[in-house]
Amino acid sequence: MKIENGKTVVIHYEGKLENGDQFDSSKGREPLEFVFGNGSIIPGLEKGLEGLEKGDKKEITVEAKDAYGERKPEALQKVDKSQFPADIKPEVGMQLMAQTETSEIPVTITDVQEEFVIVDFNHPLAGKNLIFNIEVVDVR
Repeated sequence: MKIENGKTVVIHYEGKLENGDQFDSSKGREPLEFVFGNGSIIPGLEKGLEGLEKGDKKEITVEAKDAYGERKPEALQKVDKSQFPADIKPEVGMQLMAQTETSEIPVTITDVQEEFVIVDFNHPLAGKNLIFNIEVVDVR
C-alpha cells in the first residue's frame, strides 16, 4: 500500500543538519505515526514520503522553506526583564518555551542587556536545510 492522503503512516527517522549534526531521531523510541496529508509533519518531508510503501528506506533532503521556513529578522523581539519569572536568570543561548494565544513555542535568548532581553521567536531549525533518513514501518 502506497503512502497517500488519508493513510496512517508509521516511520522511523533520523533528522540531521547539512553539517551532519543530528537534531532528532526516533531510534530507541516508538516510531512516528501520523495521518498523511493533514499537515502534521513539515511539508517537504511529507512530499518526500508520498508514494513510498512499507519497508521502503529513503534519504529526504528538505530545503528550509519547506521545513521551518527562512529566518525572519522581525522575529527578534525586545522583552523587558520584568516579563521573566523571578527564578529565571536570562542568559545568551538559553532556550525557553513562550506561551502564545494558541500554543507554546520554543524561543532562544540572543542578547541580555540591563533592562531587557532580545528573544528570538524563530524556530530553532528555521533557515536550515534538513536531511531525514526514513524507514517506512507501516502504511494503513
